[in-house]
Amino acid sequence: MNDTGPLVYVVDDDVSARQGIAGLLRSAGLTAKTFASAEEFLAAPPRTPSCLVLDVSLPGVSGLDLQQELAKSDVQIPIIFLTGHGDIPMTVRAVKAGAANFLTKPFHDEDLLNAIRQCMKLAALERRARTLEDSLKSARSELHDRYGFEQMTGGSTVFRDALARAARVAPTETTVLITGESGTGKELVARAVHHASSRADGPFVAVNCAALPDTLLESELFGHERGAFTGAERQKPGRFELAAHGTLFLDEIGELSAGVQVKLLRVLQEREFQRVGGTATLKADVRVIAATNRDLTAEVAAGRFRNDLFYRLAVFNVHLPPLRERGDDVLLLADSFIRTLAAKMGKRDVTLSRDAVEVLRRHPWPGNIRELQNAIERGLITCDETLVTAAHLAIPLSPEPIVPPDGSEPVRSKTGSVALHDLERNAIVEALQRAHGNKSRAAELLGLTRFQLYSRLKRYNVEVATDLSA
Repeated sequence: MNDTGPLVYVVDDDVSARQGIAGLLRSAGLTAKTFASAEEFLAAPPRTPSCLVLDVSLPGVSGLDLQQELAKSDVQIPIIFLTGHGDIPMTVRAVKAGAANFLTKPFHDEDLLNAIRQCMKLAALERRARTLEDSLKSARSELHDRYGFEQMTGGSTVFRDALARAARVAPTETTVLITGESGTGKELVARAVHHASSRADGPFVAVNCAALPDTLLESELFGHERGAFTGAERQKPGRFELAAHGTLFLDEIGELSAGVQVKLLRVLQEREFQRVGGTATLKADVRVIAATNRDLTAEVAAGRFRNDLFYRLAVFNVHLPPLRERGDDVLLLADSFIRTLAAKMGKRDVTLSRDAVEVLRRHPWPGNIRELQNAIERGLITCDETLVTAAHLAIPLSPEPIVPPDGSEPVRSKTGSVALHDLERNAIVEALQRAHGNKSRAAELLGLTRFQLYSRLKRYNVEVATDLSA
């Protein structure tokens, strides 16, 4: 007897029918196990089979009753009912209730085998679906562990207050504007809002509005039709389409041109848009989270940002404090970066020296968390032993601590009050000097992108004497 093929159960009170079906199944390479009644089947719950061949008219508990009992117990077994002509209406009801198929006695052997093969395919698909669902649950849990608000490092009051505000708005559909300097973690907070929302199962799609010229940005946001412009060889969905049922994160929103601002305003107002070169109107089923390091109220006053778009975006504002206002969070973050980066480099038990801690406390961190991470990574690369010193970090030392507890005191130096923009300007100048005028290297030292560095050079009117990498 073959006991290695896919398992099929047969429940039939007719011994000859039961044995005949079992013989047929075994001759087809299947494993058959038979039961004379539903009670016998229920009394000896075996491993889940690929299929159950079930007679409708059983003494005691009928086949239909057994199907319902299995459904109540959440036992997933594809069922093929065997029925006489008088039982067809009852069997049709069973099929509507979830049975896979039914055959009328007498049936052709090949019809039964084909029905069983279909059941086995169905069972395989259901197993695959359950596996995919388990994988999805695991992925969701992993994303929550990675992007949950509770995973964010920092204990300062200003930072925890900002996270509490973001967590409060997360479950809603409200448009959120996240403000803060570059490198303060705006995208990380946006992802946390997404994963704490009802749209968590949908996509999180991010667009850096400063990274693309206007012509490409419009196509990137709204998509384009084939032939809409030179090089548009095929239809392309935009980020609003790709983010359907999820969240669209618009980073550096303050860099949008006036033309793109108008089109974005229409999407936010009407919740619909058209692809570039298209005429069909598409629905925008997305939640928008925007972020900027600019003062948008000042941009509105200067006429560079639309007042109506600002109010559409700033329905709920979350402001992230700069690192210099977060007190000892700089040390908590440094410790976190040391643990994660050292593990990737194969280094163990790495600590900071006293002078390294002092540098971390005193530095103004114009590049914020990104700059800190770069400094820690640089220190881990250059240190030979398990101690990272100030020299390994290679960051400038400010004369006094720039970080007040929770930002409660003004930033000062030994010579008196120092404006924040002066601290940032000095840090940029020093980085350029250390990089010998190489802007890419200076941006890396500061934890900024080249575009962000160019913006600050223009803002602070910094002249670069030597530029090895313009």
